[in-house]
Amino acid sequence: MITSTHNPKLKFIRALAGRPKERREAGAFLAEGVRLVEEAFSAGWPFQFVLYSEETSSRGKKLVEQLAAAGVDVEEVKADVLRAAAETETSQGLVAALTLETLPLPDDVNFVLIPDQIRDPGNLGTLIRSAAAAGAQAVLIPPETVDPFAPKVVRAGMGAHFRLPVYSLDWQEIREHLKGISTFLADSQGQTTCWKANFRQPLALIVGGEADGASEPARNLANIIVNIPMPGKIESINAGVAGAVLMFEVVRQRSEA
Repeated sequence: MITSTHNPKLKFIRALAGRPKERREAGAFLAEGVRLVEEAFSAGWPFQFVLYSEETSSRGKKLVEQLAAAGVDVEEVKADVLRAAAETETSQGLVAALTLETLPLPDDVNFVLIPDQIRDPGNLGTLIRSAAAAGAQAVLIPPETVDPFAPKVVRAGMGAHFRLPVYSLDWQEIREHLKGISTFLADSQGQTTCWKANFRQPLALIVGGEADGASEPARNLANIIVNIPMPGKIESINAGVAGAVLMFEVVRQRSEA
C-alpha cells in the first residue's frame, strides 16, 4: 500500500493534473472516478496504472479486480493520501493514468466539430460529449482552445474521449483535413438560420467561445455563417448548448434525407 505523498506514482498523478506540457511530455492523462475509468476499460484504452483507496465504492472495487485480472498495474493508496493527490474536490477513491493517444481519423470525413477559443473546460467536455452522441467523426481542437485532455475536460466528456478522435491542430492542419467539405460557423449575425442551412452535405461546424466568439482564422475558414434563432429576450447561449443544437440539427436533417 502507498502511504506517502512523495511516492513517484502520486507525483506523476499531480503532474498530469497540471499543465498540458506535462501531459504531452509524459504521454499520459488522468481519468478519475468509477464511471470514467469504466469507460476507458470498456473502450480498451491503454492504462499506465490505477490507484485506489478503501473509500471507493463496491462498484469501484469490482472494477479494480477486473483491471487487475486484465493485467493492469493496480495499487492501493491510503485514503487521505489519495484524496490529497486527487484532482476533484470529492474523490471517489479511484484514479487512472492513461496513455495519451488519439483514435484514427476516418478516410472520408463528413461531420466534424471545431470548438474555437473555448476556454472553459466544462464547455469543451460537453461539446466533445455531444459530438460523440451526435455521431460526429472527429473533434479538431485549434490553438487558443483549452487542452482537450485536461482533467476537467475529460470528466465533462464522460467517456467521449475514448470513442471519438480528438486532435489538437494548427489552422493549416485543420484546413488540410477539411478539403472538399463545407465549413459552417455559428454566429448571431449569420446570414441564414441553422434550420435552413444544408447540413446534409459533408461539413465541419465551428462553435466559438462565449467571450470572444470565433477567431479570425476560423472566420477565414468558414464558407457559411449560420445563426440559431432565439425568439426569447436573450442575446446568446452557452457554447456547449449552441454546439449541441447545431450538431443535432445535422442529425435531424440527415435522418430525413
